[in-house]
Amino acid sequence: MAKNSKIEWTHHTFNPWWGCVKVSPACKHCYAESWARRVGEDVWGLKAERRFFGEEHWKAPLKWDREAGEEGARRRVFCASMADVFEDRRDLDVWRAKLWPLIEKTKNLDWLLLTKRPHAISRLAPWKKSWPENIWLGTTAENQHWANKRIPDLVSNSARVLFLSCEPLLGPLDLQPWIGKGIGWIIAGGESGGKSRPTDPSWVRALRDQCLNSGVPFHFKQWGNWAPINAKAEAARIRMLASGERLVRVNKKIAGRHLDGRTWDGAPAF
Repeated sequence: MAKNSKIEWTHHTFNPWWGCVKVSPACKHCYAESWARRVGEDVWGLKAERRFFGEEHWKAPLKWDREAGEEGARRRVFCASMADVFEDRRDLDVWRAKLWPLIEKTKNLDWLLLTKRPHAISRLAPWKKSWPENIWLGTTAENQHWANKRIPDLVSNSARVLFLSCEPLLGPLDLQPWIGKGIGWIIAGGESGGKSRPTDPSWVRALRDQCLNSGVPFHFKQWGNWAPINAKAEAARIRMLASGERLVRVNKKIAGRHLDGRTWDGAPAF
């Protein structure tokens, strides 16, 4: 849980529990798994127990909601950065049942439910055709295969905002069948960490251009640990991509999040 999250596309993060199972290439170097292990929590895998929290933890969104109401503002809450709300395990049902009324009660918060399991949404969420207006539903689309597999399940739901997280972006994406025709927000980003895989800048530019052409907000989160070369670099740290683009391996803070000379911070406005 974090108020004033460092994740660029949200204000706060809230986790109803910690732990998950890897399901696709985007999960290979999962930052959440690495973070959990760093603090001594073994919560990843089919047989691992999940980590749950007490009542004080669950009171935080109520406080955020009051503060947002007093400010006359809306705040986005990413749920869950250390788990997947739609992981289909029966020991999680009681915690989902605790989460749903909390979302309904905190009307000044927009809850971003990002999942790699959109096929399970209709079975595990209590809302069918009438979703609360403060829920934004998203799925991960790291390459075309997973976009084609997940997006149809996502857009079958009628949440106010449907969005995609194309991070880590592992291949080119053609989102024309869905962008602006159900999908209303695109987040893109490269991978960070010691074993990070590079993202071709041409893939990012193509997503940005699809958004611009369709009038859909585009958010570029980060390059990660591989960035386009804009300075001298040691040959050992340079990677030539098939597109001809050269990337350099650097600290993700140095790599930054500029694309073609600027940041891209688009988000739905309500």
